[in-house]
Amino acid sequence: MIQASELILNADGSVFHLHLQPSQLADNIILVGDRQRVSLIASLFDTKECEVENREFRTITGTYAGKRISVISTGIGAGNIDIVLNELDALANIDFRTREPKATTTSLKIIRIGTSGGLQPECELGSFVVSEKSIGFDGLPSFYAGWEKHCDIDFSAEFIKQTDFSPMHAFPYTIAADAALVDEIAQNDMIRGVTVSANGFYAPQGRELRLKLYEPNLNEKIENFSYKNKKITNFEMESSAVAALSALLGHRAMTVCLIINNRLAKAVNVDYGKSMEKLITTVLERI
Repeated sequence: MIQASELILNADGSVFHLHLQPSQLADNIILVGDRQRVSLIASLFDTKECEVENREFRTITGTYAGKRISVISTGIGAGNIDIVLNELDALANIDFRTREPKATTTSLKIIRIGTSGGLQPECELGSFVVSEKSIGFDGLPSFYAGWEKHCDIDFSAEFIKQTDFSPMHAFPYTIAADAALVDEIAQNDMIRGVTVSANGFYAPQGRELRLKLYEPNLNEKIENFSYKNKKITNFEMESSAVAALSALLGHRAMTVCLIINNRLAKAVNVDYGKSMEKLITTVLERI
């Protein structure tokens, strides 16, 4: 039996952070960072069952074209993904009454829709980039037993070699998204690439305000990285954690991002609402 201090439930029987009860979660899940984007996606639903929120976590469950879907805001960063993925799995695969794992597990389909900074010329503003692989700077999976079985150690080793990645940082683990789910969403009209999931928005992505960078040339090395015909296409902050925890827990997951900033071209678009709506509609139709 899982102790109350490990699986924390609220007085109404909902899971601690998400405030969801098992019946309120669909098997098809869309994750977004921005809680306001939950409303945007849910506005396209045919029906809505419930709306639950706590802190940065907001969930609306409903149906789109006959498919039951939960859209959930995670906030920013791998730490929040650790909370969300574990609580989603608990909702699906732990009996809250007995506090024991269910005999038969449910594999969730998890798609993260985000925004991202492009690192290659083809990643133009407004393009959609799917993370076939993600390189995580956060170190999160290393706290879980068996994480290395899902990591592409050779890819990570080559990344360390080519970028001269400092051993002072966490090991840059490489994790693949679910290949079948990538094909389902990306089809033939999205860019497929390798994403760096940084553990911050500023220095970890090469931005310098008042604080100087520990490795001023790291971004240039990342942009020039190439291994087995794969280049690093974009920066964001969650795809590696989503893919890694999903793989460990037996769920299918992938990330697709709208490019709103191209670091090579020094171009940025903060008015990207129409492009985001197009990406959301595309994912809803293909999920």
